[in-house]
Amino acid sequence: MSTPYPFTALVGQSDLRLALLLNAVSPAVGGVLVRGEKGTAKSTAVRALSTLLPQVDVVTGCRFSCAPTAPDPACPDGPHEPGPAAARPARMVELPVGASEDRLVGALDIERALSEGVKAFEPGLLADAHRGILYVDEVNLLHDHLIDLLLDAAAMGASYVEREGVSVRHAARFLLVGTMNPEEGELRPQLLDRFGLTVEVAASREPLQRVEVVRRRLAYEDDPAGFAGRWSGDEDEVRSRVVAARALLPKVRLGDTSLLQIAATCAGFEVDGMRADIVMARTATALAAWAGRTEVRKEDVRQAALLALPHRRRRNPFDAPGLDEEKLDRILDGFPDEEPDPEPEPEGPGEGPEDGGPDGGGPDGGGGVPPQGSGPEAPEAEPEAPDAPEQRPEAQPSAQEKTEAAGPAEQAPVRAAEPFRTKMLSVPGLGEGASGRRSRARTAHGRTTGAQRPRGQLTKLHLSATVHAAAPHQKARGRSGRGLVVRKDDLRQATREGREGNLVLFLVDASGSMAARQRMSAVKGAVLSLLLDAYQRRDKVGLITFRGASAELALPPTSSVDAAAARLENLPTGGRTPLGAGLLKAHEVLRIERLRDPSRRPLLVVVTDGRATSAGSVGGDPRALSARSARLLAAGGVASVVVDCESGPVRLGLAGVLAADLGGLAVTLDGLRADSLAGLVKNVRTPSPTLRRAA
Repeated sequence: MSTPYPFTALVGQSDLRLALLLNAVSPAVGGVLVRGEKGTAKSTAVRALSTLLPQVDVVTGCRFSCAPTAPDPACPDGPHEPGPAAARPARMVELPVGASEDRLVGALDIERALSEGVKAFEPGLLADAHRGILYVDEVNLLHDHLIDLLLDAAAMGASYVEREGVSVRHAARFLLVGTMNPEEGELRPQLLDRFGLTVEVAASREPLQRVEVVRRRLAYEDDPAGFAGRWSGDEDEVRSRVVAARALLPKVRLGDTSLLQIAATCAGFEVDGMRADIVMARTATALAAWAGRTEVRKEDVRQAALLALPHRRRRNPFDAPGLDEEKLDRILDGFPDEEPDPEPEPEGPGEGPEDGGPDGGGPDGGGGVPPQGSGPEAPEAEPEAPDAPEQRPEAQPSAQEKTEAAGPAEQAPVRAAEPFRTKMLSVPGLGEGASGRRSRARTAHGRTTGAQRPRGQLTKLHLSATVHAAAPHQKARGRSGRGLVVRKDDLRQATREGREGNLVLFLVDASGSMAARQRMSAVKGAVLSLLLDAYQRRDKVGLITFRGASAELALPPTSSVDAAAARLENLPTGGRTPLGAGLLKAHEVLRIERLRDPSRRPLLVVVTDGRATSAGSVGGDPRALSARSARLLAAGGVASVVVDCESGPVRLGLAGVLAADLGGLAVTLDGLRADSLAGLVKNVRTPSPTLRRAA
């Protein structure tokens, strides 16, 4: 077993270390979601925490880690008779992104069922994590149904399995830690709310601190055991402090004034539901115990708010997590401080409220209640932007380039109109892509629609179909006992149908014609609405814009819908309309994405008025180029929809012509609304020779 990196050797990241330690003191806080860019020691910190948890006593031979003093009466391995107990370190169980439901919650032991004819339960990762840590790296990439199961178990402290004739309930109390990179996509707001605390981490911009990170990491890699040995004293102190805080926790008093502060803070920030109030109360109590106090103070409530509320106050998916600290202080200042009771003298190392950590309060101590926004670990001020590079004269454009780029002058970006709920757009047919909420697909999870012989490795056994296939051959195979004689040819794979996520590629016209009559605000509002829909349906998105003489890939296909919304907000307009160049760019992007992820089906959303006034670098007739480019996409089987942005009393209907060339549908901006009477858009047609019209 490899030596983990010491928790107390971490440099900086005070909020991350504090949130993890508070959950170690009080698992009822509800876990931690760690958000941050790559390379910020998220996984290192979580793995290091497991070494600080005290050992657990378990019933010998119990697969569900029952405590000898209070065994679970419903334990599947029970009832447990009094006997000797076994002590072992607290486990840290990792849930991989590609894990199946069976691996998470457990399932029927198929081998024993078929060979011995008995119904036995095989535990999953939730049973392994009981009384330890369950760590989910890249939790935002985990399938939604697995997240639901995971968070339900974390909230109830138990896992319920009802499947394949198995009915089992077992205890599952664990410290849940998830890490994610927001650039790869967000969690749904209702799932964010299920994590007790959240922490934003970023790499330090202070050169000396970065040097120390590199120095310690290199020393660890050269001699892991020796490096860990040098920090063993600090590790022991923090471990003792966790034990002392756990013992003190039941004695901490949460007064009426503190409860009023918590309630007023949650109400002031318009947090939905009551979970935030409960989490704040538990966090403030844990903070007091960690500081060695039996009374919750205002600073505990403030710190609890900074950890428990940022991810709950988002009003829509594109709002950045955060908390207005000045507003928080104004709310808390409206309540007088309670007179604290006399505090007992600290009895263990590091229990005093002024103790900054096991190494004396230095920036790497891993403890204490660090003040938010101050101290040696406070976020560095943004460095001033470097001087702009020397402006060099650009090459003079040719006469043809001048002609191509001629048109309305570039205009400053405009704000998007208010988003709205859009109609359902889906790709027809039955796909086999990643789990999502848009188009019909064969998925690993969903309703069972039948059984078939497995193609390749068996992943999901259809038990009844397998038994039916093996039953007629039992006499010929010489069956004599209870067990069923099953051969490989009898195995049947369950086929299931659910929903998949698609690649929604937006092709947005940013030419001067779109800026006329202030249409761009409405267009951006429509695209933002479609982005919200893509966020809710777990799609990947990409953004291409075209204007002037060329098309630009503003955002390569990504799971971060937030990034697409940010690029859309800063989209300038002006110039001619190279529609053909935009369609060719979309064809190239989709071709590359098909090679990277063949199972994810694309949906092309073209937002334009249909005009084509520039052929870009290709040359020729702009309208003929756009028609050829559209037919090229249609020949590739790309499902598409054209959002017609034309307005005014005189309409040319060019967007409808484009939709016919694409073999897709055309819908107006007003018709895109879910509450519109313009007709219901259910499916985007696939290109076919008989579908050369626009709805």
